[in-house]
Amino acid sequence: MEKIRLGIIICDRHNTCAGGKCFRALQNRDGAFEIYKNQDVELVGYTSCGGCPGGNIEYAPEEMIKNGATHIHFATGFLVGYPPCPYLEYFRDFISINYGMNVIMGTHPIPQKYLMTHQKLNTWNTPFLTEAIEQVMSSESKRVQYD
Repeated sequence: MEKIRLGIIICDRHNTCAGGKCFRALQNRDGAFEIYKNQDVELVGYTSCGGCPGGNIEYAPEEMIKNGATHIHFATGFLVGYPPCPYLEYFRDFISINYGMNVIMGTHPIPQKYLMTHQKLNTWNTPFLTEAIEQVMSSESKRVQYD
């Protein structure tokens, strides 16, 4: 079985995040990491986007590739922030086209408290965001575990 090597990029608003929810979800194959349910995975990079409008997006993937990364996950924080990152679709396209990497939206399941607020705000009402949250929606019981 070929090992999947991935990097995680977080929103700079959360630049002091220690990655606890992302790493737990990776270990448990929760949220967007469910796609690796029966695969060996190694985390080879973890960084922030560098702040708006994403200065790290230009070179962080290249550094992660040097460590063997073939997949980039944008942390769930990009999606659940208030507001969600307005550059996320561009970042995905840039990394995919420029570096030929698989780009996956999200890491850990959306925490239930964030889901409830975003539903009230009708935040995820664009085609891109509706699709982007699919892999991190998870079950309510799983979302509550990530509150």
